[in-house]
Amino acid sequence: MFEFQNLEVYKKAKKFHLESKKLLRLIPLDKIERDQLYRASFSIVLNIAEGSGRLSKKDRRNFFVISRASVFECASIFDVLHDSNEINQDTFDSFLKKADELSRILYSMIKNLEN
Repeated sequence: MFEFQNLEVYKKAKKFHLESKKLLRLIPLDKIERDQLYRASFSIVLNIAEGSGRLSKKDRRNFFVISRASVFECASIFDVLHDSNEINQDTFDSFLKKADELSRILYSMIKNLEN
């Protein structure tokens, strides 16, 4: 087992991605929306894993910053999907709550790696 697989943030990010994938199977979206949400949610997971493998604090921090930016990207996608009535309020609130939690955890990790 790799060290990153034990990180709580990785487990939460992976669950967020899998739930996003499940949602993509349930609602009709155009190709661009589908692709963007898939890639953004997967980017969260992948950048946590890649950052965990970096040796310097600066390198790790950069990957966690990218991962957090992908969380923001997902939040904006869910916001647009909600405004266009492609997801309901409960689904929107659920995904936004999970995104907020990921963002907060990643922010703490980023702050801990400063200088």
